[in-house]
Amino acid sequence: MKGDITVRTVTPDDAAQLLDIYSHYVENTAITFEYDVPSLEEFRERIHRTLLRYPYIAAEKDGAILGYAYAGVFKDRAAYDYSVEVTVYTDRSYHKQGIGRVLYTELERVLKSMGITNLYACIGVPADEADEYLDNNSMDFHMHMSYRLAGRFHKCGYKFGRWYDMVWLEKIISEHGEDLPVITKYQEIQI
Repeated sequence: MKGDITVRTVTPDDAAQLLDIYSHYVENTAITFEYDVPSLEEFRERIHRTLLRYPYIAAEKDGAILGYAYAGVFKDRAAYDYSVEVTVYTDRSYHKQGIGRVLYTELERVLKSMGITNLYACIGVPADEADEYLDNNSMDFHMHMSYRLAGRFHKCGYKFGRWYDMVWLEKIISEHGEDLPVITKYQEIQI
């Protein structure tokens, strides 16, 4: 499957396909702590805002988007500019087929070329092992991608009438030098 996939930058015109993927997670899982599916216009605006500074990419096969990944602000202070929060979603029909790995590999390559050093993933995890809305697959995927546990917040997210823990996972992709250059915006690099 991986050989048939192309990875490209998302445009706001892709919003409907991406929202179709995302809406499943909003309505049926606690993978996202969002309660309501955003409107198509709001989702387009999210894509636009992200692309002003960071990569937003999709894995595509035969014109169909199988998944997407993007980076965003970790904390909105200048000292955090070398760190980003990363997110990945795959179409539920393509789980465990390498789409997430393809997307994160490309996302990391681009972020490294921008001068980013630290990647952070904020992941909901079940407080109890048996949960119909959330499992540990996302955490396991990130750990398989060499992320390490940085912290856990207990019962901080409430969805579907129950409490969920949230973990922060971290991956260092570049050296922490001194006198680092200013981070290059995504639109300014060649990919």
